[in-house]
Amino acid sequence: MAANATTNTATGTATGTAAGAAPATSAPLDDGSAARWLYAYAANPEARVPGGELVEEVRAELHRRVSGRPAPPAELVRQAGDWAAAEGGRFRDLGDRADDDDRRVLVRRAVLGCAPLSLASGAWLQWLSAPGNADDALVLRILALYASDTGVGHPGASRGDAYLHLLRRLRLSENAVPLARLTGDPRIPDGAYTLPGLLLVMSRRPDDFRGELLGADLCLRTVGLPPPLTLVRQALPAIADWAVIDPSAARRDEDPSPAEECRTVVEELIAREGPRAEAAVGLGFSWALAALREQTDALYAELTAAFDPAYDMAELMRLRAREGSVYHHQFQLEGRPLADWLKESRTDPSGLLGALARSRLVKPGRSAASALVKGLVSERGPMFRVFSPDDLTIIGRWIDSLPPRSPGSAEQETAAARAVPAPRPPVAVARALSAGPRTEGRAPADLREAYHLLMVRTDTPALRRWSLDYVTGWLARSRYGMDHEPIPLPRSWGREGLRPWLQVQHDRHGAEFEENADVPLPSRDAVIDDTLQTAPLTLIDGSWLQGFTDHELASSDIGHALFQTYWDELGNGIAKLNHPLIYREVLKEMDIDLPPTASPEFARWPGFRDASFELPVYWLCIGRFPRTFQPEVLGLNLAMELSGVGGSYRRARLALQKYGFNTRFVDIHNTIDNVATGHSAWAADAVDTYLAGLPDSSGAGSRADAWERVRVGYRSLNPPGGAGARRAARRAIRGGRIDPLSLFSKRR
Repeated sequence: MAANATTNTATGTATGTAAGAAPATSAPLDDGSAARWLYAYAANPEARVPGGELVEEVRAELHRRVSGRPAPPAELVRQAGDWAAAEGGRFRDLGDRADDDDRRVLVRRAVLGCAPLSLASGAWLQWLSAPGNADDALVLRILALYASDTGVGHPGASRGDAYLHLLRRLRLSENAVPLARLTGDPRIPDGAYTLPGLLLVMSRRPDDFRGELLGADLCLRTVGLPPPLTLVRQALPAIADWAVIDPSAARRDEDPSPAEECRTVVEELIAREGPRAEAAVGLGFSWALAALREQTDALYAELTAAFDPAYDMAELMRLRAREGSVYHHQFQLEGRPLADWLKESRTDPSGLLGALARSRLVKPGRSAASALVKGLVSERGPMFRVFSPDDLTIIGRWIDSLPPRSPGSAEQETAAARAVPAPRPPVAVARALSAGPRTEGRAPADLREAYHLLMVRTDTPALRRWSLDYVTGWLARSRYGMDHEPIPLPRSWGREGLRPWLQVQHDRHGAEFEENADVPLPSRDAVIDDTLQTAPLTLIDGSWLQGFTDHELASSDIGHALFQTYWDELGNGIAKLNHPLIYREVLKEMDIDLPPTASPEFARWPGFRDASFELPVYWLCIGRFPRTFQPEVLGLNLAMELSGVGGSYRRARLALQKYGFNTRFVDIHNTIDNVATGHSAWAADAVDTYLAGLPDSSGAGSRADAWERVRVGYRSLNPPGGAGARRAARRAIRGGRIDPLSLFSKRR
């Protein structure tokens, strides 16, 4: 269900969802699977959710579950805490009443029922930081909260990964990776996707739903471990890292409580923005609590019904009925073809269960002697491999529960099973998202306007296509003449990886610095001018990696290093370490006081030259496509992190020091970008990890093809600017929607 984009490696152009904002498939409009569809669509790192009607439908959906004006945050926190404590007790009591066999059933159902929310734990915070607000102290606190959820700096260390480990221990993870694939698991009820599906959709419109997202996050952290999982933790205390799965728990003893941190963030937001923000927070909190209550009640009813094996059996028949009804037209059961019974079972399996219980296929109370789980499914039987081992366990448990000659009990219990409540599906939201944006918007008129529009995560179809074209043209220009003009990266990637090459480059930078020791430093005016013209680039430090804040990418084997780099560029949540803020301090020493980076005034500031926006706009554009241009981003990141280490940063330090300016910005980069344990090393490792997992063959998708794209990305930090390169850019842009000559300076 998730829409992906692919790249034509010959031209660098992209197709699929990357090129437009409309979903690739139509949403279901009238059944419970609408929530599944929303979840799968919004889990895509390049998903784009339009504004307008969609935003209004989401708000209407939130209000449908919230009656009246929400209580103040402190009262909401109390209500959520009291509810969670009571519900946890209710589920633990349920586990206490179960015998060993029943408890195993309850554990599996509880874990599956909580999977959509827990696998995406914290994902709704993924886009709240953006290039335009990356120096905002409140945003940095939110980013710190999110970084804790992802286990920043370590692959597979997010809260969702801890839950995935739990699923794997219970052998329930067949459909859990990637996240969008989870919606294909028929064992998970539709209603389990409603709350996380809407949260993921809202996460793609962070400027519209910041208050609601933070309110919902505060609710979920106040509740802590979802109540159904308290039953699992009680039954299997050592099977999982419960402190990581619990969103209210700190990752380490010395870390602050995430619930308290979120509460502080909410208080700061309300203090800053007033009653409107308080109303949004209250709505998000109240809606999340109401949705969580509804989902939890449905799961409790399901677990209660599952005490009787007839419930599991009825669900199994319902799930298998569609495929099975195609066959079995000849086999008669009580005078009707089995195919007819199966068709009926798609909505009501009680009749089939009763007929099976009365048939010669079943010996009530004796599954080991029943043909339904013996001869029919044996290697010579007509239903070999139709049922999985788990399915056969369900069938056997149901047969063993049947009293001799008492088939009516199956029908009664199945009727009870059908009474399990289900949360209302968000059909209107799915319909609005499926319809796509009502307007195309307009493309930027020039680079300065593009820079301003790209300060936020959201876009319009026109801006998205423009961004894609800009990247496509830039990469084509970067590819031009590459075979004839050597670049530092070798022509082929070796299995030894890039670390040896990295050391050689570092030595070269050091040697060049020593060789240029006698070259006069630039004048004071030149230093100031260079610092100023670099501001549009440096004040969005890390923006080429913004796509790797996405929940799944941020903790992946490849992406965790890129997210940690992004996290470092923004100061690890601490304002005094934030690189854009440090750079502004240097500018102020030079008597340059620039407008806020996200403001229109910044982009139009007359002291900047137009050419100073070329590379920043490329960073901002490519950062929106972490999957479409993943190899190119990896190459660009390597070039960027290595560019100044050991050489140009040291020379810049001498120039700044000579004229009495603070050197902290270049000092910190020369240390954190180091080739042993810093950003340069992480960048090389990310490339190596990516390439090591690809086939050693030829053609699209091969290691050689990917390496060539990495090399293009590396060169894209400083591409050629001659007439031939500009013609290559023009040819690569599909349909000539923009003119590269108007975007790329002839002086380059």
